[in-house]
Amino acid sequence: MPIDAPPRTHHPDAGAPARQAVDLIDSAPPKPPKVERHDLARREHHTNTGIRAVERYEVHAAGLAVVRPFKAHPRIRAWQAHLLPALGLQICRYEFHGPREHDYYIDLATISESGGVWTLTDHYLDVLVWEGTRAELIDEDEFLAAVQAGYLSATQASAVRAQAQALLRGLAEHGHDLQAYLAAQGVHLKWIDQDRAGWSAADQLEADRSWELGRTLVGQG
Repeated sequence: MPIDAPPRTHHPDAGAPARQAVDLIDSAPPKPPKVERHDLARREHHTNTGIRAVERYEVHAAGLAVVRPFKAHPRIRAWQAHLLPALGLQICRYEFHGPREHDYYIDLATISESGGVWTLTDHYLDVLVWEGTRAELIDEDEFLAAVQAGYLSATQASAVRAQAQALLRGLAEHGHDLQAYLAAQGVHLKWIDQDRAGWSAADQLEADRSWELGRTLVGQG
């Protein structure tokens, strides 16, 4: 779940012959699962690399929406995501300085909320989506290394693998249209258009209102 690292555009083994699991494990030292917290009252995103200020939070019917900028990043200028506890997914959309490298980055995770703090525990496997074209499973090396190291039990690993395969099948069945796939699960998401160069203040306000749909924004002064 590389929120503060450059997201991959494809799996490093894409297009190459499949390697044995042991080779994948050798290529990735095991790491404990990443745990991230969103403190809504403080508008803080706590990651494994530090604490980041969040531009906005919104609690909605399916989970939590997050928007925050990236500062001094060579390739990424902003990030927005929806944390969906019932689906065990975090749907991310990165805004790049240059051409879009992919449309969505999906983390498989356990997500919970308590006292206004949302906690996400990463399950290693991620899915990249190119809208209307394809989807690709990545980070299998980290996943296998974590299983071998005991960070995931055999039962947990089996469940995560099944979730990933079900997600890939569902996306394929909906023509790799993520919104259509989510709608079939009863989830409807809104995204902010962050490419706002040259927008008037009125245009920006209207875009924000469209995204909010009358819901309550948390932590907005």
